[in-house]
Amino acid sequence: MAVTQIAWGDPKAVKRWAPKLHRDVNADGYFSRKFVGKTSNSICQEKTELEKDAGDTISFDLEARLKGGLVEGDATAAGNESMLKHYTDTITIDQARKPVACGGRMSRQRTEHNLRESASIQLKNYWQQVFDELYFMYLSGDRGTDHSDIFPLEYTGRANNALRAPSASHHLFGGNATSIATLDATDKMDVNLIERADVRAGNMTKNFPNAVNMYPMMVDGEERYVMIMSLIQAFDLRTGAGTGNWLDINKALMTHSGTASPVVKGGLGMINNTILHAHRNVIGRSDAGVGNNVAMAEALFCARQALAVAYAATDDGRRMSWVEDMTDYKNNPVIAGGYIFGMSKCRFNGGDFGVMRLDTAAANPN
Repeated sequence: MAVTQIAWGDPKAVKRWAPKLHRDVNADGYFSRKFVGKTSNSICQEKTELEKDAGDTISFDLEARLKGGLVEGDATAAGNESMLKHYTDTITIDQARKPVACGGRMSRQRTEHNLRESASIQLKNYWQQVFDELYFMYLSGDRGTDHSDIFPLEYTGRANNALRAPSASHHLFGGNATSIATLDATDKMDVNLIERADVRAGNMTKNFPNAVNMYPMMVDGEERYVMIMSLIQAFDLRTGAGTGNWLDINKALMTHSGTASPVVKGGLGMINNTILHAHRNVIGRSDAGVGNNVAMAEALFCARQALAVAYAATDDGRRMSWVEDMTDYKNNPVIAGGYIFGMSKCRFNGGDFGVMRLDTAAANPN
């Protein structure tokens, strides 16, 4: 069958390839396919107001639940109202693009379609990695010291949305450590730390009056938190729990009624009401401990509205841009794919809202 050829730079290419690229990025992205949604019942909530309206900043309210007793019978309700307590946070958006050079004149011996296909695959892989690394950095509030092909060690955020270090109420440590400086090699990920995080999340207001409880997501009618560990933290948890205990942890998830949910799929197990996941992009450092030489990882204990991400539409109304150009006197075809977006960890009253960071030692077992 003959393939319809679209000339380089033709507007029809934008209509065809921009939506395809965006769909592929979302389908393959770790966070986008599991934890991102448009409602408040998501770890990462999309804000789409700027896709329709002009501007570069979105303000949004995080609302704490009502407190205080009921007004019973004919008792006077006036003067006994509970005040709506909320905190306004903001996200700023900015444009980010990635250009790809498709080769010189001889490369065009291949069809434009094949050049676009190759560029689309590479751009998809690139943007998927960009978003996943950004999600982890913003949720952790830290760039870490691990290698990245994209973000330098001195990276502090983008679009005027700074990486926000965890507030004291939302920061726990493995073993008997009380800070990054006091972590030693024995302060590994274990069941006890996850149980402690679960208790703190639900009792946040009791222990920290200026904070609010972390509200779990509803997954098929059940309240669930999600914890995302590094691969090494997951190894430490499995080997430390012992074979029998780990089988129980894994079985608890396998018998969960909502195994078809994206939040559950791919999970390692469940402890109490916390679904366990592991991923290679969890932020790591190599400079913890008294001697700044202890390897550590920053697990994420997540609830609703841990992070917000905002997008604006391109001039043609699409979320992702696709621009074809020619450089070097029309010898080199170039494609640029990009977004106008921003993201930020949600904060209430100056403190974290829906995520707690769990720092543990994480020495490579190899």
